[in-house]
Amino acid sequence: MNATVSQPSALDAPVPAGLIRGEDGLLRCAWHGGDSAYRAYHDREWGRPSADDDRLYEKLCLEGFQAGLSWLTILRKRDAFREVFQGFSIDRVAAMTETDIERLVLDARIIRHRGKIVSAINNARRARDIRAEHGSLAAFLWAHEPGSDERPEVLTGAWLAANPVTPASTRLSKALKKAGFSFVGPTTVYAFMQSMGFVNDHVEGCCVRVACEAERAAFARPVRT
Repeated sequence: MNATVSQPSALDAPVPAGLIRGEDGLLRCAWHGGDSAYRAYHDREWGRPSADDDRLYEKLCLEGFQAGLSWLTILRKRDAFREVFQGFSIDRVAAMTETDIERLVLDARIIRHRGKIVSAINNARRARDIRAEHGSLAAFLWAHEPGSDERPEVLTGAWLAANPVTPASTRLSKALKKAGFSFVGPTTVYAFMQSMGFVNDHVEGCCVRVACEAERAAFARPVRT
């Protein structure tokens, strides 16, 4: 009688550091932690490039609000943020007044941090200035995309853990501060760059890394005027 020999399954293979295997059997960046909303954000948004000024401004603001908190906290409040900040329209937020600030610091649906609320309005006004000078906020920001010589050949969880700040995020942070932006330190700015596709920081082996890289390759970088 022949004994049956079980074959090892791909699901039994060791999971590389920085990744976790989902219920669907796919490997994803470990930071999403299995939360369904976080997983959808990871799969559909994080690392996808954009040249939309309002969307880029929104992400800069939300990364600023995140400081000291988890991104999941912000993600769960994002719809409320979009409502009270008028869709993060640069022009509409730039026109907000002290009365709006007083209203927002009482709104429990968002992060009621006066400094960050004031910063969001200030940054809208500075974004408007940049748009007037450079043609678009997107062109100003994308001019700070790091070159391939600044990126690791293989993106690992260990590299990400060791590099919460990069030379590119430091340069962009300095440029934004010079332009009058606030709450744009190099760590915050690097999180922004990761999320908006200025870099592809999906760990090697993540199920969406290849798709994000394809989008980056096809993306038309905006050019300053």
